[in-house]
Amino acid sequence: MNIYISNLSFNINDQDLKELFDEYGSVSSAKVIFDRATGKSRGFGFVEMSDNDEARKAIAELDKAEYDGKTINVSEARPRTDKPRNFGGGNRGGGYNSGGGGYNSGRRGGNR
Repeated sequence: MNIYISNLSFNINDQDLKELFDEYGSVSSAKVIFDRATGKSRGFGFVEMSDNDEARKAIAELDKAEYDGKTINVSEARPRTDKPRNFGGGNRGGGYNSGGGGYNSGRRGGNR
């Protein structure tokens, strides 16, 4: 089971997270997420535990627990939803007379 941990102290690293969850069973992996630009912790991470019962026990006992001076939030990780990224624009649809048109469109009369 994949476990999501938030509100981590910025001092916590992968090994610290692994050791915290090792008390509850076998930890397959532990990863604190770091900002690529700054190299600093983003304050959350993930732990993978192979045994679901051990994972549920860890979640029950560690959620809202104090760890390194902060109250951490621990829950089962939800699958990532791939949201389409909006790289600009937005909705360009519109109301009345929203479709382009050429020079002099919208004016009455002919050539002058």
